[in-house]
Amino acid sequence: MFPHVVNAAEIAWQPGPYPGVELCVLHRHPVTGGVTVLRKFHAGVTVPAHVHPLANETVYVLSGEWIEDGIAHGAGTCFFAAKGLRHGPHVARGEVISLTVFDGPLTVA
Repeated sequence: MFPHVVNAAEIAWQPGPYPGVELCVLHRHPVTGGVTVLRKFHAGVTVPAHVHPLANETVYVLSGEWIEDGIAHGAGTCFFAAKGLRHGPHVARGEVISLTVFDGPLTVA
């Protein structure tokens, strides 16, 4: 039995750190501050290059397609960015939904 169970359909989406990006927080670790989120990138959104100074980031694209370094990546693609590694820009070709895990607080610099 899992101690934490949620249904994403019952969680409200909230604004993300960039315009055109929304988050559905599935879990927040009470000690590390890490989060597991669904992220929705609206069609045409560009997230500029950035750094997460306090967390490693693992992204799994569930639907849609985004452009990273001029290459289109669709559903089934997994990305990893180590804490402090500059990455992006990310460009959503259409609406993109990803499952993303930050192992520390979600901060952006």
